[in-house]
Amino acid sequence: MEERKLSNRLGLVLDVETTGLRPSSDEMIELALILFTYNSETGEIIKHIDQESFLREPLSLQARMNYDQAFRIHGIPFSSVEGKSFHDEKIISFIARADDIFAHNASFDRSFLYQLYPEVNDQKWFCTMRNVPWKQYGFENSKLLTLLQAHRITNFQTHRALDDITYLMELLRKRGPAGHPYLKDVIAKNPMKKYTPASLKSRV
Repeated sequence: MEERKLSNRLGLVLDVETTGLRPSSDEMIELALILFTYNSETGEIIKHIDQESFLREPLSLQARMNYDQAFRIHGIPFSSVEGKSFHDEKIISFIARADDIFAHNASFDRSFLYQLYPEVNDQKWFCTMRNVPWKQYGFENSKLLTLLQAHRITNFQTHRALDDITYLMELLRKRGPAGHPYLKDVIAKNPMKKYTPASLKSRV
């Protein structure tokens, strides 16, 4: 196997769709992951390595009760997730292989992933929404659709996980006002602090 250059790292960009906003009572129904190599010095995305997308039926009563309201955003019919479950072995493999994990509004994605895969807390996480000074660069806000429209990538966001991260990868390849790929801005900041579940925060 050809060794990766020291400046090259394996990145994992991911996105989740859920039944709501609370990881304590809502659940993930979709997870998409793209594994890629990138240059940690220049921020250049080098190669697309692998990708997967999974659907999952929510199990708790509260999550199931919240499904209809969440459907208005993600548009995934319950019939599409019914009887489905995540492929834990593949997902854990993606997480384990990555040097760094990226997501737009990463704190949200991580809080849900942690419920099923607590090992994500051992990884280095970077937020593509907060780590780039989008407003300073002249954009109205840091919402993914706003940025995709401004860069003429797409005018429509499906809110399907694999679509979102495919577009996000394209955005991170773009060069911003500073002259380098946006990914370089993202990794210039320190990784996020480890996630602390609300149940543990209340004990502090």
